[in-house]
Amino acid sequence: MIPSEKECYDLMEKYQMLDNIREHSIVVAEIVRAIANGLVTSGVQLAVDKAVAGALLHDIAKTQCLQTGGDHAALGREICLQHQLDEIADIVAEHIWLKSYSLDGLYSENEIVYYADKRVLHTSVVSLNERMDDIIKRYGQYDSRLTQLVHMNFNICKGIERKLFGRLDFGPDQLAELVQLV
Repeated sequence: MIPSEKECYDLMEKYQMLDNIREHSIVVAEIVRAIANGLVTSGVQLAVDKAVAGALLHDIAKTQCLQTGGDHAALGREICLQHQLDEIADIVAEHIWLKSYSLDGLYSENEIVYYADKRVLHTSVVSLNERMDDIIKRYGQYDSRLTQLVHMNFNICKGIERKLFGRLDFGPDQLAELVQLV
């Protein structure tokens, strides 16, 4: 099932999502909405409501994992499955690391949420390089292996960015303006 936006907000409340994480998720969802609507207009087959719901709930388990530890993407997937939200469970599971993607083929809601999350630092729309630098500074500064993995992940994300914006009539640098209009 794909939850409505109201159901997403109800789940945010139920799982006591911290305000800053909720605000981040809302900005990610607005970027997802702009990209998904643009792709649909260009002829790509996507479910905008599915992508937006995945974006709203991508960090549904983050508050809990900040308190107890663990993988918030994996736990978020489990929360989605517990609520019969099977259609968005994999979007939530893959918002940090995409398991399957295509740099020149089909488009997926998973790719859009993954990409949008990499463009939002707290509640600000930033470039992929700015977001990557922040993640390395916060999590990988003293771990060269983790830093290398972050670089690899963002190289994939840059490929996704090229693919997505190859079909859109706006560029990645215009996302912040589009979100402010909402």
